[in-house]
Amino acid sequence: MKSPLMAIQNTHRPPSPSTTLPPNHSRRQIAFTTPENYAARLSHLLRLKNWDPLWCPTVIVEPTPQTKSSLLLHLSPPNPNSNSKSSLESFSAIAFTSRTGISAFSQALETAVKPPLLPYGDVFTISALGRDSELLNDAFVDRICENRERIRVLVPKISTPGGIVAALGFGGGRKVLCPVPLVVGLEEPSVVPNFLRELESNGWVAVRVDGYETRWAGRECAAEVAARVVRGGGGEGVLDAVVFTSTAEVEGMLKSLEEYGLDWGLVKGRLPELVVAAHGPVTAAGAERLGVGVDVVSERFGSFEGVVEALALRWK
Repeated sequence: MKSPLMAIQNTHRPPSPSTTLPPNHSRRQIAFTTPENYAARLSHLLRLKNWDPLWCPTVIVEPTPQTKSSLLLHLSPPNPNSNSKSSLESFSAIAFTSRTGISAFSQALETAVKPPLLPYGDVFTISALGRDSELLNDAFVDRICENRERIRVLVPKISTPGGIVAALGFGGGRKVLCPVPLVVGLEEPSVVPNFLRELESNGWVAVRVDGYETRWAGRECAAEVAARVVRGGGGEGVLDAVVFTSTAEVEGMLKSLEEYGLDWGLVKGRLPELVVAAHGPVTAAGAERLGVGVDVVSERFGSFEGVVEALALRWK
């Protein structure tokens, strides 16, 4: 294991998701660990508070040829040249727990020979959380079924996987397709297995499909955070907060810090005023399980505005 000072000399930070501005050290310095597809949105919200965002993505989240093939198995008929139905016709619902899952599914739909659902049949439910549901627009629905009247878009009031289970109601033996991440190089957070178990307990036959891949961003992903920890607080480059939006991001941060000879106890020892903010109770519970104490949890977690406002309230 390298010493923090020697290791950090040979690292670099990732590019900013938005226009890079020189840090103003009189303003709050906020590290956040979201993957690239969420980074610009959260960075913008932090800047609106006159804070300096520090983007340190600790996981990479994206579809792969393998996950695309897994999705297409459900979207294409066994014989594309026949009138046979796609396997999606045997389902009653799709449950999306992330924006990336919707995007990956949409990309797979673009290469499907025809809409996987027939224009007639029972109502088919598509569920998504909070702002993620913005991606379930008319164009998305049209690629699934030519008859929009057959599709019901369901957005639970509580933006958690458990909220989806409650909103779907009793399954009665019906099938629900769950495009979830294939986790590589990290421990799979309990949120997905718990979600599938809750669906099963509520009478659904939950079918898991690898919709995209979540993997560690590599040993250098927390380099800038580690550098600031080594410098310590009270001077230029202080770190005021770190925002986590998933349990995988927390594990990715810890795994990278370990590469620099640091653990979370050392981080808090060097930066005692550092505030840890979690996007929702699921992320908070995952962070606590990994030994990272959470100071701020957003009560409104349908969008990132909730965690940003909760952080602002902490410093009011």
